[in-house]
Amino acid sequence: MNEPSAPGTSEPACRTAQADRPGTPASAAPLRLGTRRSPLAMAQSGMIAARVREITGRPVELVGVTTYGDTSGEELARIGGTGVFVSALRDAVLRGEVDFAVHSLKDLPTARPEGLTLAALPVREDPRDALVARDGLDFARLVRSARENGERPPRVGTGSPRRTAQLRAWARSLGAEVETVPVRGNIETRIGYVRSGRCDAVVLAAAGLTRIGRIDEATELIAPDVMLPAPGQGALAVECAPTRAHLTAQLAELDDPYTRAAVTAERTLLAALEAGCSAPVGALADLLGDGQAATELRLRGAVGTTDGTTLVQLSTTGPVPASAAEAVSQSERLGRELADEMLAKGAAGLMGERAL
Repeated sequence: MNEPSAPGTSEPACRTAQADRPGTPASAAPLRLGTRRSPLAMAQSGMIAARVREITGRPVELVGVTTYGDTSGEELARIGGTGVFVSALRDAVLRGEVDFAVHSLKDLPTARPEGLTLAALPVREDPRDALVARDGLDFARLVRSARENGERPPRVGTGSPRRTAQLRAWARSLGAEVETVPVRGNIETRIGYVRSGRCDAVVLAAAGLTRIGRIDEATELIAPDVMLPAPGQGALAVECAPTRAHLTAQLAELDDPYTRAAVTAERTLLAALEAGCSAPVGALADLLGDGQAATELRLRGAVGTTDGTTLVQLSTTGPVPASAAEAVSQSERLGRELADEMLAKGAAGLMGERAL
């Protein structure tokens, strides 16, 4: 029987050793994919594993890794958010316990670690946030009905300062109020808060609901016009060691150039604001066109106070990259330009977290 692994380590060690047994042809040995153990992480890693099997012709084994974010019961804003779900996975790759790792991109710090490369950013899933509310209500009806009936403001569960800031600002724009409740846990746990009556609604990433087949439970897909997602939300990141040149090249076949361009702009904005993953920063890059073809890449950003009283929202546009080689540099420039504009409008004073 496999011994349980300690938090922050991969399991099981005996399967890892077997995969690297001397004399086993490299082409026959399973590739070890490091992943968090949550149902969502396993589902999205399983999707990547299936693609990697097709590309490489090799079996792919999921290796569960416990991260600090999985074991801590504290609010993400209190423990920093940045890297708490990825550090143990990255360490497993660096130690050679797994061959590559799959992350939710929004969990990755913007600083690139030494010894690892972002081999692929596959096609992005829906980046929007989703509301799961009681009685099938959307947000406007939820907050207005409470106000009109003289009831307490609805309780909406979220552990994200970004969502808190924009939800409260949204409620204010509707002439109402909302109370946000910090929640942690997997999708089932969070939806359970609505079923039990602890919350009137919770906000989740639409991509996560889609990947586990539960998007029909969303009572509203929140338009980016009223609530921008986290930078990189809906995208997955595939990391490995650059020394594994053949594997890196194979994983690169999963890369989607538009996804890379869009999330590079969003994450450059986040980095230029010197904000971490738990700062109240929303960003989304998308293509604008004339119905025939994309003509511009638009980047929108939002930073607000968590009480919803102040929200800085700006956007900028740039040309659609003519080639993959131009995409990253153009996206980075767009992100820096918008960050400069937002800082000039006072964004720095609105963020609850600044990088040290």
